[in-house]
Amino acid sequence: MTNTGMFFRMLLSAVFRRRSRAVMAVVASLVGAATLFCLAMICIAVPQQMNQEMRAYGANLIVTPLADSENGKSGIDDAMVEHTTQMVSAKGSEKHATYRYENVRVNAAPYVMAGVNPAQVRNLNHHWVVDGSWPSAGKVLVGRDVADAMGLKVGGSITIGYRASDNAASSGQASQSGTDGTDGTAQSGTGGTSDGQTSSGSTGAQQTQNGHVSSDIMDTSGTEFRVAGIVDTGGSEDSIIYALASDVDKLTGSTRGVDVIEYSSGASDLTALVNSINDMTSMRVKAQQVTKITASDTRIITMLQTLFWIVSLVVLVLTLVGVGTTISSIVSQRRNEIGLRKALGASSHAIGVEFYVESAVYGLLGGLLGTATGYGMARWLCATVFERSIGFNWWLAVVSVVFSALVAVVASIPPVHRATRIDPAVVLREE
Repeated sequence: MTNTGMFFRMLLSAVFRRRSRAVMAVVASLVGAATLFCLAMICIAVPQQMNQEMRAYGANLIVTPLADSENGKSGIDDAMVEHTTQMVSAKGSEKHATYRYENVRVNAAPYVMAGVNPAQVRNLNHHWVVDGSWPSAGKVLVGRDVADAMGLKVGGSITIGYRASDNAASSGQASQSGTDGTDGTAQSGTGGTSDGQTSSGSTGAQQTQNGHVSSDIMDTSGTEFRVAGIVDTGGSEDSIIYALASDVDKLTGSTRGVDVIEYSSGASDLTALVNSINDMTSMRVKAQQVTKITASDTRIITMLQTLFWIVSLVVLVLTLVGVGTTISSIVSQRRNEIGLRKALGASSHAIGVEFYVESAVYGLLGGLLGTATGYGMARWLCATVFERSIGFNWWLAVVSVVFSALVAVVASIPPVHRATRIDPAVVLREE
């Protein structure tokens, strides 16, 4: 029999003669591999899916015309919308919606009306709760705050008046409301406006004439629309009236570009994308991140990753202790055998290699079983807790098995070191 054959025969004999100890070592590796693989699968797959789902809750990037540009008066034209969208889509998947904002009056009270493409807005904002239907020709979608203030119901009517003077002072600035304008980030979730009503500066000049109430401010005439639906978002969108862009064009008697483009971008580096758009000064637009979406997304992912590292460290220590204790017990049981082998001429290196290979075998078996168990746990947790499916990650499985074997070998270093220092004369004298 060759030396290699004899080596493996001795190895198998050592494993099967001490099956209980071998099982303990395998179980220790199994628990560690299962826990780590499960957490790793969740921390890799869940944030990726979460990032996709977070994008359903509105925009994470908005583009507005620069306040001091001609675009600030005429809005962003179709060609620039297309060009900006191409830049965003080049960095990843994207969904977008455009908004044209105008100050209008409803029963002499000032409100903001947004001209939109309902299909775009609906695709971008899955979290909007709409009672009724989306805007169509001659029909508007009103925010919950507007409906409550005006006592509006689905199917009812609303008369909306437009005065050019109401928009003269705020022309080119509607797209800037809802942003701080200084740090390149927008604070509003969506909609591009913070309060849904006209600024006092745009209407205050119209409220008095020579110290008396202006008759114009009491003018309630306008165009009648049907209320197609009522939208409830819990945000600033509840104070806005949404209509088809073509209906806003008819109401105002003019056609111009949009004030805000909202994007839900899948770009891996959103900050770099924002900088690349802002660096194109010839575009005369300003890109900003929507911090409420991006910050919450990042915070949840960071919490998951922190939890992963904490639990992984604890599990790793427990695995090292479990495997190390088991190998120490095996060395103690085989102390006489080791002494006899050294007396017959076996080197400390040969004895150490045998124990290291034995530990690696325990780690490989535990890693294989633990990886399979961990995948089952990950699928169950994702289905019950996160309500999503998860696929098998082969490269992570290979890393898990190899890492389990490596941890088992590292855990066996102290007891194997003690085994190689056994004095055969002392052991045989005790016999």
